[in-house]
Amino acid sequence: MLTLKVITEEREDVIRRLAKKHFDGRELIGRILAADKTRRESQQTLDTNLSELNRTSKSIGQWMKEGKKAEAEAARSRVSELKEANRKLEEAKSAAEKEIHECLVLIPNLPHESVPEGKGAEDNKVEKMGGRIPELPADALPHWELAKKYDLIDFELGVKITGAGFPVYKGYGCRLQRALVNFFLDNARQAGYLEVQPPYVVNADSGYGTGQLPDKEGQMYHAEVDDLYLIPTAEVPVTNMYRDIILDEASLPMKNAAYSACFRREAGSYGKDVRGLNRLHQFDKVEIVRIDTPEHSYQSLQEMVDYVQTLVDKLELPWRILRLCGGDISFTSALTFDFEVFSAAQKRWLEVSSVSNFESYQANRLKCRYRGADKKTHLCHTLNGSALALPRIVAALLENNQTPEGIRVPAALVPYTGFDIIN
Repeated sequence: MLTLKVITEEREDVIRRLAKKHFDGRELIGRILAADKTRRESQQTLDTNLSELNRTSKSIGQWMKEGKKAEAEAARSRVSELKEANRKLEEAKSAAEKEIHECLVLIPNLPHESVPEGKGAEDNKVEKMGGRIPELPADALPHWELAKKYDLIDFELGVKITGAGFPVYKGYGCRLQRALVNFFLDNARQAGYLEVQPPYVVNADSGYGTGQLPDKEGQMYHAEVDDLYLIPTAEVPVTNMYRDIILDEASLPMKNAAYSACFRREAGSYGKDVRGLNRLHQFDKVEIVRIDTPEHSYQSLQEMVDYVQTLVDKLELPWRILRLCGGDISFTSALTFDFEVFSAAQKRWLEVSSVSNFESYQANRLKCRYRGADKKTHLCHTLNGSALALPRIVAALLENNQTPEGIRVPAALVPYTGFDIIN
């Protein structure tokens, strides 16, 4: 979340930048500043009262020694008044602090100045493109038909067992999934990321720390009896490894990679755009996470973007990178680059990765800090990216590599699959 210092010192700039995300922050910021005024005034009066309380309490004994009972009783009465006044001031201060916190968590992160203006996905800016879009015959099959033809994925069986969006992978489909996970993890390790294996469920503090909670859109699965949440991405548990700790500046950036299953309700998703693997409730993904200093975080972001590009290049997929506009960027992100690959049979671009810098927004929630050369503690910057999400990668691989003999496997994956064609 934003810091109170930024809001109080840069109010109009904060309002201006939030408008790029189509968020009107005036009311919430007004409430925050009013509550902060109450908090500060309450604290000032408390400090004054406590000083008087100490002096008056000490005077009672002195009056009693001198036999001045009336003065002592007056002092006792004043002490009682001050204690009651202080109780009310503490309540007012606590209520103000609660109001500040409840408002702060409702305000999105400030977009970076380079975020384009725009209302939605159609306004995102294409930064870069690469790879070759294959020319398929007119009778080319979409991936859900290929999955059925080669018995790779059973969508109907998944509906029977669980529901829509929970496919069952079979045979070569399982082996392709496992190959991609290992391929992504090995590449991450070679790029300097330390692999971790996180839990698939997190507590409310972890969900809050990375900004998934409060869950305004109801996209997280909640195990209510235990008050635990199924993770929507490994970003949540991995970033929370650094909650409530102070890192040494020399240790930054911290670089982690993690494979996990991911669970998303995807409420309101329907139609042809979610058919097959295009949008699932459960899917596999390898995530990369960095914890860095503010001065270095945008270099880290570029390094992460460059790294994801190497993955789609190795998989021989046509790709493009989008700089997300203000209306499409997430609640917590300051700057996001999306990677899309072209799905040749569907004739459409599919998002396979989002690489984001959250600056200090998550770190402030997490209390993730580092000790600098000045011996002071500072908020870290947090970053993450999909490297990569499997479903749409699999969709594009199946569609783009279909041949009369079967589905060709990209050369970089063959050492992981143990086969070069699916037939």
